[in-house]
Amino acid sequence: MDEELVKIRIARRAAQELPNGSVVNLGVGIPTMVADYLPDGKTIYLQSENGMLGVGPSPTPDAVIPNLINAGRKPVTEIAGTCYFDSAVSFGMIRGGHLDTTIIGGLQVSETGDLANWQVPGKDVLGAGGAMDLVVGAKQVIVATQHTAKDGAPKIVRKCDMPITAYQAVDVLITEYAVFRFDSEGMLLEEITSDITLDELKAITPATYRISPKLVVREV
Repeated sequence: MDEELVKIRIARRAAQELPNGSVVNLGVGIPTMVADYLPDGKTIYLQSENGMLGVGPSPTPDAVIPNLINAGRKPVTEIAGTCYFDSAVSFGMIRGGHLDTTIIGGLQVSETGDLANWQVPGKDVLGAGGAMDLVVGAKQVIVATQHTAKDGAPKIVRKCDMPITAYQAVDVLITEYAVFRFDSEGMLLEEITSDITLDELKAITPATYRISPKLVVREV
């Protein structure tokens, strides 16, 4: 499958998780694409950690405002009522528990909900950014990521072997093939797409998980 279509599929499904009226931070990468696929009839207030509440969808090329960007330095638009503030206020919102949800990317997610998403061993790293604040400050953590790495290595593992961002922090995990939720008993598969079988999914998912008796097969 074309990689861009994979990312769109993940972003579109992640957008469906957001309740009306929620305040949501979108992380860099696939999560920022969620702004383009918010469900009709819902008002979602998107917060960007560089100091913006009211992020809108991506602009058309002729409507780009150079200084209007998100935390990933991608051009964005603004919705009615958008407000701006400095980084201290932004992280006060995050650390103070004022975000309903963060949608964030992931390098690895363990079967207990541990998240590694800020450093690949052996590669240059700019820093953890706001990830560590977001996953402990938001009321709900959704990880939106491709199911495997570019080299085919699994990203949903029994135990993370990359530097940890936070332990047992993930509530929902969304990939191009599946939706998992984490509860007191561990990892639960709630949804699978129609273009993969349960056996095929297990073959690329080393983590231990249960299958919901109400498993949904989503047509794609």
